[in-house]
Amino acid sequence: MTPSATISPHDVLRKYKTIAVVGASKNPAKDAYTVPQFMKDHGYKVIPVNPTADEIVGEKAYPIVDVFRPSEELPQVAQQVVDFHRKYGRPFVFWAQLGLENEEAKKILAKNKIPYIMNACLRIVQRSL
Repeated sequence: MTPSATISPHDVLRKYKTIAVVGASKNPAKDAYTVPQFMKDHGYKVIPVNPTADEIVGEKAYPIVDVFRPSEELPQVAQQVVDFHRKYGRPFVFWAQLGLENEEAKKILAKNKIPYIMNACLRIVQRSL
């Protein structure tokens, strides 16, 4: 599968050094643990988001965003990002991991001028920098 994006994944990882990982896992055997650890090891500030964990990869975990969702639920997550962007006005890029893609979410994000990357793995992209 090829990533779909309105912004270059390489440019995102070069420009932004803080990554909130929605659905980060406490289980070291899962990609949702090893990828955030990999990104942290490569100089990124990782903010794990998981409502059942106090700490993941040595960082405080936050329960404030919905946990990892399948592709069909990405529109709800995209709308939360839009709402958060409106409230805080920070630059955001919506990144859905490998295998996750949704046309409705793309429309929501595009309408609100939030760049997105879908179906791309942080670890794979970072390794190719």
